[in-house]
Amino acid sequence: MMKYIFLIIIFLFNNLISAQKNKIDSLYEFNYSQLKNKFYDYYDHNQTLQSERIGKYYLQKAKKEKNTLEIAEGYNLIHFNENFPTALKYIDSLALITKDIKGNLYPARTYLIKGNLYYKYDNLKAALDNYVLGLKYAKEQNDEKQTAYANMNIAYINSYIGKNVEAAKIFRGYLYNRNNITDEYQQNQIRIALISCYLEINKLDSANILIQEGQAFANTNKNSYDLTLYSFLSGKYDLKQKKYGTAITKLTTVYNDLIKINENNANYALYDLGKAYDGLKNKEKAAQYFILLDSNVQKTEITFPKLREIYTYLIDYYKEKNDKEKQLYYIERFLKVDKKLDEQFQYLSTELPKKYDTPNLLQEKENIINDLNNRKTILHVSIVILLIILLLILYLYYKAKKTEKKHRKIAQELIQQFEKKDITPTDINNETSIPQILKQVEVEELEIEETETVEAEEKTAKIIPEDVKISILKELKTFEAKELYLKKGITLVNLAKKIKTNTAYLSETINNSKGKNFNSYLNDLRIDYVLKRLIEDKKFRSYKLPAIAEELGYNNVQAFSVAFKKKTGTTTSIYIKEIEKSITS
Repeated sequence: MMKYIFLIIIFLFNNLISAQKNKIDSLYEFNYSQLKNKFYDYYDHNQTLQSERIGKYYLQKAKKEKNTLEIAEGYNLIHFNENFPTALKYIDSLALITKDIKGNLYPARTYLIKGNLYYKYDNLKAALDNYVLGLKYAKEQNDEKQTAYANMNIAYINSYIGKNVEAAKIFRGYLYNRNNITDEYQQNQIRIALISCYLEINKLDSANILIQEGQAFANTNKNSYDLTLYSFLSGKYDLKQKKYGTAITKLTTVYNDLIKINENNANYALYDLGKAYDGLKNKEKAAQYFILLDSNVQKTEITFPKLREIYTYLIDYYKEKNDKEKQLYYIERFLKVDKKLDEQFQYLSTELPKKYDTPNLLQEKENIINDLNNRKTILHVSIVILLIILLLILYLYYKAKKTEKKHRKIAQELIQQFEKKDITPTDINNETSIPQILKQVEVEELEIEETETVEAEEKTAKIIPEDVKISILKELKTFEAKELYLKKGITLVNLAKKIKTNTAYLSETINNSKGKNFNSYLNDLRIDYVLKRLIEDKKFRSYKLPAIAEELGYNNVQAFSVAFKKKTGTTTSIYIKEIEKSITS
């Protein structure tokens, strides 16, 4: 099957493009690209006369125009429809005319075309030698496409000698990492090749997924030829699953379709049909298909490794029937085919590692060394970055510890102030009893504040009647004493209404008498309250911050934390920890 698929891939290398169905009337109106497309269309559909005519016209047109590259392409097109000796002469002509051409196309392409010809006629030793040379020149010329074709061609040879794991690796790489090397049609052919490898190494689930993808692709493109290929692979999948009846139904249809296109390619279907009937214990039917397969092989002399199995099967089959003549005949056929297969296998199994695997391993070794060097560079850069990050973390940690130490000191001083004297929130709000740690302001700021306060008092004294001011202060005293500031939603407006005054009078009175605006006044009362309450009430200390904020009348814990930090210079959590420490000590 792999050789069958490979004969399709040969056309990929020569830019196989989807069909144009028009009959050939006149060719002069078409350019080279259009002629090439029409050639491959007819050739793909086994319309030999039409493709021959286009190939000859293509070469004639190129020679008339003295276009060297297109003359070479004309030789390439013509060789497809010729027998082996004539086809080889055309490729030699191609090599001769392109020997002085500069660029990256030749001579890599010449060797790959010649390798394809040898592969087609079952000379895999010569095919390998030409593929290796094509790969060498393609790499030297940095031609990714021709490098890809060479690698895939060699993958078919790997599969031929049973190295399907290695072949699958190549096909899978080009199927899933296109990099603009192959088009959609070529991807489809690579998928077919990969399915064949998967079936050989019994990766049946993977094969089945790709078969379904391929059938969907063929249906979308209405390509009956591809549908036949996927039916063949589906039948082979059923054979692997031991669904012999289903396999026979599919493979019989496939064989009838393939025999119309290319008799040689149908041999793989014959082999699998024989295996399916053998699975059903129908030896007569199995032998019938194997005999037909041997007959086809004699006509073409194109072999494949699994032929050994059919000859040993037929030898045993006729041995059971005591048919000495047929038994001797198939022994002779086995020896002849086996000799050819053995020669090719020995050469390929020796030369593939020497000419392909070893150079690839050396290249891979070089790539690994370069990769390791790059990794070392990346590692060194990463270490430097990590060291910088570590130093930054250490700096931030040091800064955080320093800040924490400062916060703890502030918390300790606050606690000491409360322990020295039982201070009420009202007393704390009085400027004369505020802990010194909360009064770290510049002298200039104090002087400015005092000046502003005096000016504000003089202004207020002119605006607010004395009796109103006394009344407001009395109400504020009650407000503080009854701890009404702990209620939620207190605003200047609703407090003014409660004490039966207006917001302007209330705001001015607080500014003058308390030396702060309403919001600061309210926050200070609450924070002073919580400072004392946390010292005195163990249960209160066990509350979570959201619960404490709720009890103080704050709408959320963030507002409380900001107010606490602004008022005290430390955090609530540190303050609570220091209280616990002071109690235990």
